[in-house]
Amino acid sequence: MGICIREAEEGDWPGIWTVMEPIVRDGGTYCWNRDLTEEEARAVWLEPRPAHIFVAEEAGQVLGTAQLHPNRAGAGSHVANASFMTAGWASGRGIARALAAHVLEQAEAQGYRAMQFNAVVQTNTRAVALWQSLGFGILATVPEAFAHPIHGFTGLHIMHKHLAETGL
Repeated sequence: MGICIREAEEGDWPGIWTVMEPIVRDGGTYCWNRDLTEEEARAVWLEPRPAHIFVAEEAGQVLGTAQLHPNRAGAGSHVANASFMTAGWASGRGIARALAAHVLEQAEAQGYRAMQFNAVVQTNTRAVALWQSLGFGILATVPEAFAHPIHGFTGLHIMHKHLAETGL
């Protein structure tokens, strides 16, 4: 059985939290409190529409998750934003790349003109390399904007990729 990427359903939350919790507790890739409760994480991740939440699953087990939503409301809603998490034990299987490809396809199908990441941790070199391989450029790096638990103060990249010029 292969990996399936689909919209998340209510019953997926326990699997999503299993992926999220170690990442949140590690504190090395998201600008979130490391002591975020499960309830708080659920509210942050399972945003209402227009957000779309996806899971990558295999044999009923969540291996990764992503969210897609407008970067800003109103006049900024034509630019998408997305977040991704992959289970550490599933690393190296192409889950993040498959989720990214799916989310980019969905963003384009929904009429977004571009995708912007507001805060990619500079020391998260695997993520930076993945986004660059998918056509994202670094627009700027905000110096010392992230307090990494191991590396200390490090930069946050703002990354961007143009999508189809269809508009919303």
